[in-house]
Amino acid sequence: MTIRSTNPTTGEPIRTFEPLSDTALEARLQCAADTFRSWRAVPFAARARLMHEAARILEERKQEYARLMTLEMGKLIGAAVQEVEKSARGCRFYAEHAERFLADEPVETDATRTFVRYQPLGPVLAVMPWNFPFWQVFRFAAPALMAGNVALLKHASNVPQCALAIEDLFRRAGFPEGAFQTLLLGPERVPRLVDDPRVAAVTLTGSVGAGSSVAAAAGRAIKKSVLELGGSDPFIVMPSADLDRTVAIAVQARTINNGQSCIAAKRFIVHRRIAGEFERRFAERMRALRVGDPMDPATELGPLATEEVREGLDRQVRRTVEAGARLVVGGGRLERPGFFYAPTVLADVPRGTPAYEDELFGPVASLFPARDIEHALEIANDTGFGLGASLWSEDPRERAIFIDRIEAGLAFVNGMVASDPRAPFGGVKRSGFGRELGPHGIREFVNVKTVAVYETAGGSGDRAGDARGAGASATE
Repeated sequence: MTIRSTNPTTGEPIRTFEPLSDTALEARLQCAADTFRSWRAVPFAARARLMHEAARILEERKQEYARLMTLEMGKLIGAAVQEVEKSARGCRFYAEHAERFLADEPVETDATRTFVRYQPLGPVLAVMPWNFPFWQVFRFAAPALMAGNVALLKHASNVPQCALAIEDLFRRAGFPEGAFQTLLLGPERVPRLVDDPRVAAVTLTGSVGAGSSVAAAAGRAIKKSVLELGGSDPFIVMPSADLDRTVAIAVQARTINNGQSCIAAKRFIVHRRIAGEFERRFAERMRALRVGDPMDPATELGPLATEEVREGLDRQVRRTVEAGARLVVGGGRLERPGFFYAPTVLADVPRGTPAYEDELFGPVASLFPARDIEHALEIANDTGFGLGASLWSEDPRERAIFIDRIEAGLAFVNGMVASDPRAPFGGVKRSGFGRELGPHGIREFVNVKTVAVYETAGGSGDRAGDARGAGASATE
C-alpha cells in the first residue's frame, strides 16, 4: 500500500511514499541489532551529550517542524510549536536524569552484597499515532535511547514526513546509524515485526483495537509491551468550583489538538445545582470558537486529521442523537474544503450509545448531571477506559474522595489533565498498561537484574572492587 501525506485543511495530497521492501526492512532490522551491541556500552555522559544536541536541534528548527505537523495532521500552529518545545524538554529531562534513574540499587539480603542493576533489552519497536507526531515519539525515544536501547519507529501512515524528519534529527544530533530508524510500513506488517527475534520489546499508542493486536503479537512472542490506548476522560465539576474559570478550561480541555487527544476531557459531569448554568456557558463558548486554517494564529479549532476520522466521529454523533441524546450545539460536518467538524455539545446521553461507551476523537462533548460527588464518581467510573480524570472543587472532602476512588492513571484537581516528562503517564482498564515518562518510563524497557555477591572464606573481600565494577557496568 502507498503511504500518503494529505493536508487535512484542504483535503489535497502532499506527497506519497512507497513502503519499505522486505529487503530494505531486513537491512534496517539487522542494522538495529548490530548498533545495539555497541550503543549499550556507550557511557551515560556520551549518550547525554547527543540527547542534549537533539534538544538543541528541536528548538533551533521548531518552526520548520511545527509547520510540518500542521501540514500533515492539522494541528494549530501555536500548539505545534509548543509540541516541539515539549519534545526538547523531554530529551533534556532524560539526558540529565537517566543515569540516576538507572543507577545500581542496594538491597538488604543474606548475601555479602546485593543490588539491582538496570540494563537495556535491545531494539524497541514503537508504533506511534498521528495526533502528537513529535511528542509521542520523543517521549518513547528519549528514555529508550538513554537506557542503551535502540529505537525502531513505525509511525502512523498519514504523517510520513514527520517520521522521516525525526529520523533525520537524530542523525544530525550525532547518534550512530541504526540507533533510531523510521520504518515506512503499513499496519499489516507490524505483527511480523513484533515476532522478529531481533525486536526485544514493543510500545504502542493508539486505539484499543490496535493495542489488542500488538499485545497479542507480543504475548505470543513472549516480549514486553507497553500500551497507551484511548480515553473517555471525565471532567467533574462541583458547586464550589470557580465557574467562569472552569468553563473556560473545559472548552480548552475538550478542543485541545482539535479534540483529538486521548487525555482530552470528553464527559463533563456537573453537579445538578449548577448543571444548567454550566451547559449554557459551555455551549456559548463552544459555539463561538473560531474554526479555520490551523496556520492562522487566530484560529481556535482546526480540521480533523483525516476524512476517515471525521466520518467515524459523525457516525458516533448521529447514532447517539438517534438513540435519544439532546443536541445542544453543532452536530455535523462543516461544508468547506478539508476535514472540519462543528464544535458539538450533547446532553441527556443514554447508556449504550457511542457518546457514553466509546471514545469520541474530535470536538464533541457530552454533559451529565450528578447529585453529589459519589454519584459523579459512579458516572465517571462507568466506562471501560481509565486514562485521565479531573475534578474541579474547593471542597477538601470531595477532593479526597476523588483521588482515592477515581479509576484512572492520571487524577488532576483544579487542573487540566496533561503529560509531563517528570511524572509517569498511562492508564488502567482498556486505556492500556505500563507507564511512560518519569523514572517509571525509562525502567519499562530494561532488564531488572538482581545481583547477589557472597564472599567466601579466604576470598579477597574486595567489596570496593565490586562497587567499582558495578559503576563501570552501569554505563551500559
